[in-house]
Amino acid sequence: MPDEEIRTLNRPDAARAVPAPTRSAAPASTRTPSQPKPEPAWLGPVLIVAIVLAALNLRPAITSLGALFEEVRTGLGMSGTVAGLITSVPALCFAVFGVTAPRLSRRFGPAAVVCAGMAAVAAGLLIRPFTHDAAGFLAASALSLAGIALTNVLLPVIVKRWFPDRVGTMTGLYSMALALGTSLAAAATVPMTSALGGSWRTGLLVWAVLALVAVLPWLPVAAAARREKRAAAGRPGASVRADAGPKIVRSRTAWALACYFGLQATGAYITMGWLPQIFRDAGVSASTAGVLLAVTMVMGVPLAFVIPNLAGRMRNQGAIAVTLGLFGLVGYTGLYLAPAAGAWAWALLLGVSNCAFPLVITMIGLRAKSPAGVVKLSAFAQSVGYLISIPGPLLVGALYQHSGGWDLPLTLMAALLVPQIALGVLAGRDRTIEDECGMRD
Repeated sequence: MPDEEIRTLNRPDAARAVPAPTRSAAPASTRTPSQPKPEPAWLGPVLIVAIVLAALNLRPAITSLGALFEEVRTGLGMSGTVAGLITSVPALCFAVFGVTAPRLSRRFGPAAVVCAGMAAVAAGLLIRPFTHDAAGFLAASALSLAGIALTNVLLPVIVKRWFPDRVGTMTGLYSMALALGTSLAAAATVPMTSALGGSWRTGLLVWAVLALVAVLPWLPVAAAARREKRAAAGRPGASVRADAGPKIVRSRTAWALACYFGLQATGAYITMGWLPQIFRDAGVSASTAGVLLAVTMVMGVPLAFVIPNLAGRMRNQGAIAVTLGLFGLVGYTGLYLAPAAGAWAWALLLGVSNCAFPLVITMIGLRAKSPAGVVKLSAFAQSVGYLISIPGPLLVGALYQHSGGWDLPLTLMAALLVPQIALGVLAGRDRTIEDECGMRD
């Protein structure tokens, strides 16, 4: 009888002949190595929460400091040179630490690195309110910014890996959360500081709580990703390097994305740093100038969700890049001709133009075929881009001081939008870096 059963099971139609309960009772050990274990049902929802919380923490370390910078300078006795160094540190850290993301992701996996990045953000925010000199404050800030840099680079990779068919939607979700976190920290830090006793140390410390909360959902996500990586090690093809991907510097699209990223970041930093002063010099009150900046920043919240969704449905995103650039040109022209009379309109237009950030993040996910390609492209575009953005605000400040007005700086701001538009058209073409570098899928 056992011989007959063996012969029956060896027949091609044996699977159809065996009743369903018998098939489901087969031990898990009979699964072949080539069949990956299905991901747990909880992973998707927890990962979405983790992505949103991480994105909320990508800017409060910067914008909360901006809101209390004068108090911090006085409290720590910073010189003007040191204060200027601190304002330029974010872009520098984003460029320097972002380069390390591909290597760390290859070694530990993107989810584990993002988890560690969130822990670094929380640690830096916890430490810096208790520092007593500028050097300690700068070191703690750099720790937070290093975590932000790693997360900046790897969130597009996480989206590409776990949500390959919803790149636009998920990019829009975390871009909206990023914009919300930016605006919330800028608007709420001063009122919260006043409500908690008026100390700048307390006002900065509050944001460490949000960062600590963001670490929690990444712990099970990182653990699940680690288990999957160990399981994948025994499957065929596991010997292929995890970073197998294109030589990024050979790709014209990668360079176009990097330069587009750099120019949009330049415009965003100039706007955040100098827009209130432009309005104040035109006769707008200080309080109104602050509200106008908030309006510019808040525009990014809804549009950061709409634009990636729209871009994800299009084969070519160049038209969106052109449209955003034209909004910026009209806004800067208005600031040049009638800064006070049309202040609200110019603030709105520049807010729309600054939404080039969620567009370029979406294009990073679309211009590579694999997670390995996305991590390289994201690291390259953001690191090169942030390096490009460093001189912009400094140059605008120098031109303002030299000329004594805003005509020359505004002309420069508008002029930078012309190459930004052209680069957006190049970066938005329907092609991938793997194709350009001759890589096979």
